[in-house]
Amino acid sequence: MSSGVDARRRPGLWSYLSFGSSNARRRTSSVSLVARTEDPYEKPDRHTSSGLGSGHGAASSMNVEKGGTYMNQGQRNRYLKFGGLIAFVLLVFWFFAPVSRDAERFPGGDVASDPSVGTTKCTRSYSSSKPLIQYALMVDAGSTGSRIHVYKFNNCGPTPELESEVFEQTAKKEGGSGLSSYKGDAEGAAKSLDVLLDVAVKNVPDKLKKCTPIAVKATAGLRKLGPEMSDQILKAVRHRLETVYPFPVLSEEAGGVEVMDGKDEGVYAWITANYLLGKIGGPDHTPTAAVFDLGGGSTQIVFEPTFKDAKGGGMPQKLAEGDHKYSLSFGGREFTLYQHSYLGYGLMEARSHLHKEIIQNLYTQDPSGAWKSRPISNPCIAPGMSKEVEVPLDAGHPLGTSITVNMTGPSTASPAQCRGHAEKILQKDAECKLAPCAFNGVHQPSLEKTFAREDVYLFSYFYDRTAPLGMPESFTLAELKDLAHRVCQGEGSGAWDVFASVEGALEELRDRPDTCLDLNFMVALLHTGYEMPISREVRIAKKIKGNELGWCLGASLPLLSQESGWQCRIREVGA
Repeated sequence: MSSGVDARRRPGLWSYLSFGSSNARRRTSSVSLVARTEDPYEKPDRHTSSGLGSGHGAASSMNVEKGGTYMNQGQRNRYLKFGGLIAFVLLVFWFFAPVSRDAERFPGGDVASDPSVGTTKCTRSYSSSKPLIQYALMVDAGSTGSRIHVYKFNNCGPTPELESEVFEQTAKKEGGSGLSSYKGDAEGAAKSLDVLLDVAVKNVPDKLKKCTPIAVKATAGLRKLGPEMSDQILKAVRHRLETVYPFPVLSEEAGGVEVMDGKDEGVYAWITANYLLGKIGGPDHTPTAAVFDLGGGSTQIVFEPTFKDAKGGGMPQKLAEGDHKYSLSFGGREFTLYQHSYLGYGLMEARSHLHKEIIQNLYTQDPSGAWKSRPISNPCIAPGMSKEVEVPLDAGHPLGTSITVNMTGPSTASPAQCRGHAEKILQKDAECKLAPCAFNGVHQPSLEKTFAREDVYLFSYFYDRTAPLGMPESFTLAELKDLAHRVCQGEGSGAWDVFASVEGALEELRDRPDTCLDLNFMVALLHTGYEMPISREVRIAKKIKGNELGWCLGASLPLLSQESGWQCRIREVGA
């Protein structure tokens, strides 16, 4: 796929996985014996069996028979040598031919040798080139913590079916538990994944461990550390995986342990959702769903825009060329996706930017800093609540690199002012070089015009901040705005009484003074930033069909083929 202003053409993710039957290449050969031809110089009775006669005739007949026997044996030897040479040439050609060595790994299909490597879905793999059961491991090294997904697939049909998933994450701690939280301690960062790898060791059958690939993908948190520090952490992680654990690690060239491109993060999440929803990978050409993912350090948008035909026979509209255009081949279909990853617009980053703006406003009004020792009114905290916040400042700031202050809610709820702060973060007035733009000068086709009726799914923090407060699986942005307004009123106003009927909701609100900020940022991001109509219905989800959403499954599907950059381990670790 070209870069720059050309459409991004990624390798078809399912080019690694056969959507049809996988027939083994046939290697056949035959050697024909040379037919006997008439020789005008041959004696007429050379190959004739004659009875014994009298005199000279009898002696002559005996000489011919001896000669015939001798010549037949010579021909036979020549034929054997010639056949052996041909067989050797064919064997050499077969050995060096660029054909998958596992084309006939399981003649007739793989069957389970014991229950640990079997499935209840079928007794034999669909293809002779694929095992009945496969596992794939994906570590999501996020900005706030690391998580592992242990995927189990069966190959009962022409496409792999996700059968089960085991999910585990590192324990939460102040400042985060992600790889980036270890900064200069690369070895400590690598060892922080042990608790996750132990889960994989426990759940992957011993017979399959040496052929169960693993990859580690770091996201926004590690991107911000800079190349030198992040490279040291990634090298330490790879070394520990290769020397302590039995799983083959995806090669360095294939991105086995890497900081993942934000563009891939969004597209993989799109693949995960639409694969689990059954919208891609099957025979039906159904409309796909859009994906909006909100992480701690970044947020992603991916959807398949549709453009109306031009009136009067003119040229139809289409997605403009640029880095936002992502061409994808999947399951025999071609998709042209719009995608963008906004680094620095994740929820934790949004909090940091908003707090920094409040501090900067106070400093501009009073450079003496006398206000530092007093509680600072923050419209994004509900009345009656407060929180001690460490606010990072720009390099060279007169107040230092950071400042710790007490943020407290105003005497009267101010959700509109909070949303105003959130909208300033989006920089809607930034220069737009390719119209139309969403925010921060980034081009985006209008959702109202090119994606008006299809499903919109919100993941990660969108779900984590709304589902515990009793929000249904689908709601409009107007209802999300109403929720933010209610939360910002505070418990003392009586507005929180409605949450008493939702298990755990009041505890959630009391433990998170930032919930007013979080919800208002989400409204600002979706409505003001992405320009989604306030009446638009959206869906929240953490799982579909019991499987975790996010980019991990979409990134794991190619690992089911060794052509993706790994080989089964021959020796055990430490052997």
